[in-house]
Amino acid sequence: MAYRKFKYPLVFRMILILFGVVLTVGTYQLEIKYYFFCSLFFIIILLINLFHFINNRLTEVDDFLESITYRDFSRFFNEKSGSKDIQELHKSFNTVTKTIKAMNSEKEIQHIYLRQILEMVDTGIIAYNTQSGNVLLINNAFRDILDVPEFKKVSFLKKRKTDFYNKLCIENHPETTSLSVFIGHDKLNLLVSDSLFKIEDDLYKIIAVQNIDETIDHTESEAWKKILSVMTHEIMNSISPISSLAETLQHHVRDAVKNPKENPLNMEDLDVGIESIKKRSEGLMMFAKTYRSLHKVTQLNLSTVTISDLFDNIKNLLQPSLKKIKLEFSLSDSHLKVDIDRHLIEQVLINLILNALEATEHTEHAQINISATVNLKSQTIIQVQDNGAGIPDEILDSIYVPFFTTKKNGSGIGLSLSKQIMLLHKGKIKINSAIGKGTSVILVFN
Repeated sequence: MAYRKFKYPLVFRMILILFGVVLTVGTYQLEIKYYFFCSLFFIIILLINLFHFINNRLTEVDDFLESITYRDFSRFFNEKSGSKDIQELHKSFNTVTKTIKAMNSEKEIQHIYLRQILEMVDTGIIAYNTQSGNVLLINNAFRDILDVPEFKKVSFLKKRKTDFYNKLCIENHPETTSLSVFIGHDKLNLLVSDSLFKIEDDLYKIIAVQNIDETIDHTESEAWKKILSVMTHEIMNSISPISSLAETLQHHVRDAVKNPKENPLNMEDLDVGIESIKKRSEGLMMFAKTYRSLHKVTQLNLSTVTISDLFDNIKNLLQPSLKKIKLEFSLSDSHLKVDIDRHLIEQVLINLILNALEATEHTEHAQINISATVNLKSQTIIQVQDNGAGIPDEILDSIYVPFFTTKKNGSGIGLSLSKQIMLLHKGKIKINSAIGKGTSVILVFN
């Protein structure tokens, strides 16, 4: 629209200049000097007017471009003064300025939003220009992990945190890696990963770091709390009756020593009491041995095992102990194989099946299904599923804790040991359960 308002006056002036040129040439050929000089003067006036016409508009454009160059978007061009084409030009300038301001505002909001997200995460993040070393962004978690103030150049880390700079800024870690770095005199275990990306011609590097010492300490602390809670409960259950019985026997012995006639010592009662103390002490010793067995499995004897053979062996072993419970084995592929320590995985599966047998003890039409298949990630999956009583939600989080058990004669290490064996295989064990519907235990082999 502004171009049209500018085009018509320009064309009109050019026509007048063309008419003046024709008039000047005609009067010159007719040798009419007076009209010749008048037409020549008329052309000069028109040229001066054309110059001012174009110059005024170029000046307006130049002012607009200057405000854009210096990012002065607060300037407002008057839309009601000047000629029609200049008014339209000012409207266009103001429209462009408003659009740029809106884009900048949206970009600033996104930047603030991104900054807030980065400040909320526990992972330390820094992004910087690899050529100039200018820091593009850095969050508080990064500064807290490295114990550094705000800085603008990554060279700051080279001077203050040299070991970190050499291992993370110079070296590349495209995959998540665990590293030990020295921050001053302290050694930190970090989980790190980085990535390179380009913005126009500039190459940037973004580094993500996480202090796994805190995570490990917290996890270990929670694990020890659970273990100590269960161990304290088990030990107190053994020591309390031992102490009470020993005190009673001691009282009888002392009375018999002081006055043997009035308080004769019943040797049979004494023998029964000592036998009870012995059995309870043996139970406590067995508890300690059971705890020690958790740490025995430290390495694997791997071999390629056909799962059908594994299932057949377990079925033959457990068949005599089955009553009315239906035990079914199924395979998605009869030739399915997996690299495992056969003896350890047999132990895991037997333990899981025995658990399922107990869970379905009071279930009508009890059934246990053991299946093997390969998922979409090419992982071998073995599943033990029953339709038993299920596991209550309140104890589901504690089933892997050593010595935790709800069984009268249980040791509480079956699932703990199974989980350790699966971890040695670099696999996983998952449990899904619903009260009254049954339990599904899934072994995942990578």
